Amino acid sequence: AVERQRALGKRTARERLGLLLDEGSFTEIDMYRRHQANDLGMGERRPHTDGVVAGSGTVDGRRVFVYAQDFTIFGGSLGHAHAAKIHKVMDLAIATGAPLIGLNDSGGARIQEGVMSLDGYGGIFRRNVQASGVIPQISVILGPCAGGAAYSPALADFTFMVRETARMYLTGPDVVEAVSGRRVTHDELGGAGVHGERSGVATFVHDDEESALEDVRYLLSLLPSNNLEPPPAGPPRQATTDHRPGFAEIVPVEPNRPYDMRSVVAELVDDGEFLELQEGWAPNVVCALARVDGEVVGVVGNQPMVLAGVLDVAASQKAARFVRFCDAFGIPLVTLVDVPGFLPGPDQEHAGIIRHGAKLLYAYCEATVPRVQVILRKAYGGAYIVMDSRSIGCDLSLAWPTNEIAVMGAQGAVNVIFRKELAAAADPAELAAELVAEYSERLMHPHY
Repeated sequence: AVERQRALGKRTARERLGLLLDEGSFTEIDMYRRHQANDLGMGERRPHTDGVVAGSGTVDGRRVFVYAQDFTIFGGSLGHAHAAKIHKVMDLAIATGAPLIGLNDSGGARIQEGVMSLDGYGGIFRRNVQASGVIPQISVILGPCAGGAAYSPALADFTFMVRETARMYLTGPDVVEAVSGRRVTHDELGGAGVHGERSGVATFVHDDEESALEDVRYLLSLLPSNNLEPPPAGPPRQATTDHRPGFAEIVPVEPNRPYDMRSVVAELVDDGEFLELQEGWAPNVVCALARVDGEVVGVVGNQPMVLAGVLDVAASQKAARFVRFCDAFGIPLVTLVDVPGFLPGPDQEHAGIIRHGAKLLYAYCEATVPRVQVILRKAYGGAYIVMDSRSIGCDLSLAWPTNEIAVMGAQGAVNVIFRKELAAAADPAELAAELVAEYSERLMHPHY
């Protein structure tokens, strides 16, 4: 079974724990637990651990609780004893206020144990919800994660997936073909690329297990152990005397010229290092964890390189979830604004852009962490309000003197306000240019 696992390019459960945890720190619980089922030949095979290795260890000296499903035993399928071990680890993590990490590699519910396996999943989901906003929860998908098993990663704060080997879906290719007649591969249906770029389920996508588990360690270095502790701080970096003239070179004055918001984030944070979430999904908004003067911050920024940085359904969902996570764990928020508005069109309206935009609005309005808004270039209409404006409670709003802050762009405003005058003018283009200049000079700058 171990050889088959390696032939698939996968490590064993214990090897994965060795990569994730500090050397020699792992303490296993329920090592000798075995299932008690007797039906369908199960009584003849009762291996120890029942297909999951569970316990606690340290990452950079900080306590974490972890379970790793073992695909070499019953395909990592979840039965009653298997679930009981995961329940115990989750209860310990919640009780002690330590992060929880699940390494998923499972064929799903153990069919031979019937409804008891479904009951086990329900217990996991209930504990996921109890732990939400209390301790950080991280799921790492290193193999199949099908059916009900997919809901635990969806309830977690962060989900890592590995290309080629990880796959996650509610119904597999065989069921899809039987119901719809469409034939799809496992990777096309629920591979890392699909969830990293199309569904948004995967927070991070990696090429191999080693880099994925290394990034889990890095992520933990930016997170508090629970919602009552501050995030771990680094050494101060003389931020009060540190000038960054590069900002003026990165952000162009011209309103239609694109630039990369990641360059702004890199210039803003310590050592130019930040961890971007959901990089491939809804790329018109950037969400990242980083440090400023040694302190952990959450950064949300519009990305002018994609759709001119507009907000749409996916971007609103992505940013709202990130804002709520930062608020739950006491991480201050920096919002970098360069937004022309919400994406117009019937597709967006029918997909519920109002509802999803309201989720982002709600997330910011209820956030009690320190909130700083930085308007880099333009901030128009409802999107200006939603991107943590003073009106919805941000603590401090900073702006370049060349910014444009208004209900809409000058050209659109002039076309609405002076429609009759333009229609009657001998030279509408010349009059429009004069009115646009006047409107911009009077109303659109931050001094106003």
